[in-house]
Amino acid sequence: MRIGILGAGGMADALGTQWARAGHEVMISGRDASASAARAATMTAEAARTRTEVVGVRAGSWAEAAAFGEVVMVAVRQAGLAGVLASAGGALRGKPVIDVANAEGPYDPARPIAPLIRDLTGGHVVKAFNLCHVDVWRLTPPVFDGRPLAVPLCGDDPAALAAVRTLVADLGCTPVDGGGLDRAMLLEATAAFMIGLWFGGADAQAVLPPLAYSGA
Repeated sequence: MRIGILGAGGMADALGTQWARAGHEVMISGRDASASAARAATMTAEAARTRTEVVGVRAGSWAEAAAFGEVVMVAVRQAGLAGVLASAGGALRGKPVIDVANAEGPYDPARPIAPLIRDLTGGHVVKAFNLCHVDVWRLTPPVFDGRPLAVPLCGDDPAALAAVRTLVADLGCTPVDGGGLDRAMLLEATAAFMIGLWFGGADAQAVLPPLAYSGA
């Protein structure tokens, strides 16, 4: 599928390269056109290391990437989010839109990010990929102790969720149903909590027991 990425930073690089490696067409976008073009060339070269036929990653403007993608990922800092989405124009309306953002600074549950993106774009937003450091998404695949990484998804539109499930599986990960977009704020809060534990030196994964001991 064609994937437009609003952003040309670490998340765009890591996920976009993996999807190019899986055979998808990718266009990234950033504030600096020349830097975005250089990043796209690097992504193409990296994807080609393990795949003989790669459709080159290309770079474009915010509006071009939004129009290009059958699915569009929003991977820009929270502070510039509204401006970037305004520059993307109306091309996101009705499309699957992947939100990977986390709050900058303390998380405010009164200002969840995913519903804001939905309201600004008219897109079918799916919250995903926000629980892991960017380097996790560079792993091929992200498997730990023989267990593929599980990626929770929160969204309301069945077609958008199906598209994102495919992209999760293409990373070698397991998509997990996290409920509707109204639950995305819980996913955002989980990220804020877990990141705090990691920065404190704790093994956040050890907080929860395996499924067999969960009481389910």
